[in-house]
Amino acid sequence: MFTGIVSDIGTIEAVEARGDTRIRIATAYDTAGIDLGASIACSGVCLTVIDTGPGWFAVQVSGETIARTARDQWTQGRRLNLERAMKLGDELGGHIVTGHVDGIADTIAITPEGDSHRVVFALPAALAPFVATKGSITIDGVSLTVNGVEDDGATTRFWVNIIPHTQAVTTLGGLAEGQAVNIEIDVLARYLQRMEHYRGR
Repeated sequence: MFTGIVSDIGTIEAVEARGDTRIRIATAYDTAGIDLGASIACSGVCLTVIDTGPGWFAVQVSGETIARTARDQWTQGRRLNLERAMKLGDELGGHIVTGHVDGIADTIAITPEGDSHRVVFALPAALAPFVATKGSITIDGVSLTVNGVEDDGATTRFWVNIIPHTQAVTTLGGLAEGQAVNIEIDVLARYLQRMEHYRGR
């Protein structure tokens, strides 16, 4: 379980095909304190640590995960938002995040607003019912508040405000138009989706 509050930006140092894809990630975390089998969210994807060394940890990424996450995410040199799993008693500073990506959105507009940036994303139709104004959403592992949602035929757009602090301590400061991002809807919306499915049977 995570909160969507990023605590480090890692960089993919190596990508190696070994059945599943083995990824080595450089980090500022004290890796001596990371147990094998620990969970770390990597740009919103919960992955299991399989090896560590001074200043790095390694994970395995399955073909299923690669297929369901943002294109080009698992490439050498890519920067990733990192968050270690919550411990009992930790402050819940963002919202409840599972590290399970629900879909991919495309960045379609970035506009300065004061010191912040208004970022607009195009949302897959299947996720549109579960994104609401002033609700929570996770973008590349970052907990954010939805500022607005707009439906236009088959297209749904939503937008968020990225403040200077978030720009500085996450990869969202480097977003570019056309870039794909991982989306996780609020966990409560996920359960409501399941309830609605059974209600209609």
